[in-house]
Amino acid sequence: MRTFAAAALTGLALATQIAAAHAQISDDVVKIGVLTDMSGVYSDSTGKGSLVAVQMAVGDYGGKVAGRPIEVISADHLNKPDVGMNIARNWYDNEKVDSIFDVPTSSVALPISALTREKNRIHINSGGGSSDITGVACSPNTVHWTFDTYAAANVAGKAMVARGEDTWFFVTADYAFGQALERDTANVVKSSGGKVLGAVRHPLNTPDFSSFLLQAQASKAKVIGLANGGSDTTNSLKQAVEFGITQGGQKIIALLQEINDTHALGVKAAQGLIVSGGFYWDTDDGTRAFSKRFFEKVGHMPTMMQAGLYSATMHYLKAIEATGSDEATKVMEKMRATPINDFFARNGHIRIDGRMVHDMYLYEVKKPNESKGEWDLYNVIATVPGDEAFRPLADGGCPLVKQN
Repeated sequence: MRTFAAAALTGLALATQIAAAHAQISDDVVKIGVLTDMSGVYSDSTGKGSLVAVQMAVGDYGGKVAGRPIEVISADHLNKPDVGMNIARNWYDNEKVDSIFDVPTSSVALPISALTREKNRIHINSGGGSSDITGVACSPNTVHWTFDTYAAANVAGKAMVARGEDTWFFVTADYAFGQALERDTANVVKSSGGKVLGAVRHPLNTPDFSSFLLQAQASKAKVIGLANGGSDTTNSLKQAVEFGITQGGQKIIALLQEINDTHALGVKAAQGLIVSGGFYWDTDDGTRAFSKRFFEKVGHMPTMMQAGLYSATMHYLKAIEATGSDEATKVMEKMRATPINDFFARNGHIRIDGRMVHDMYLYEVKKPNESKGEWDLYNVIATVPGDEAFRPLADGGCPLVKQN
């Protein structure tokens, strides 16, 4: 009888602990909002594929975490800060969303990060690029998962200057992301011994790059750095080929180009193009296995932003499971304390400023005779360890760093 009573008490205590853990899941559901670009310049790099990546992770996790269901909703922010903020505020105040994922376009991502801190929720950014997200605008509630302008600049700028490509001219998207990418790359070029001869800025989603490219061509710079992304990068590269810029001896580097952009150009037009990034589908068995599943759902190989979202979602859910809570402070603390080891990142870790540190890569687009298939596009020419690729913790101006 004593044994039975002890067992009953133990079982009761365990049940009480489980119930307490469940009680910490707000509204009895973990709700993730994917706020992305479904219709604009970044829709191919993020958009539907971002939503699918999060849904795949939730499905692979089993659809529940800490005994409660996981719900995923999505919206298009139209690359407009006011639209994005209205959606996010409604999600937090009325839809009871626990976390917002993705948010391409830095001019949208930065205010979303600030709002998330105000509401004490969680923002995991994959699509936004500005290094200010973990710099002067850092937040204890935001993780910057996939890439940023500093890493893209650092990987590409140092490598190119080291190869003798030491004079640069920038064609830059005129908003927060493009300006940060130009700034960070210019700093790397100059600190590496190169020179910046000038820059020109273009509106987001412009169809005509002729005047901007002609100014870059006239500069005689050895490298034309494209500080833009999405269809802006694709369109500027297509027009650069039409103008014969590369045939004239100038190099073009896409500081943010995703696999779908390269695929749209084709290896004949893009051969020899240098691209920096954080993920390539054909790296190893793990990347290929995920990418094959993703391809079957979306019809193209995943971009680094989309692959990063799967990784981020799994890490977020594991932190909720471990803490038995979706409360932001507890979950963020657990995510920062837990290394990331998956097909996307090896020995990744989240710093106090919110930066998820992982290896970055420099790719060169294959020649047509090297490519063995439609998506066989890149040769890896450099692997840069995360601690070298991303900005040193002390250099970003994040106020959280001073508190630790």
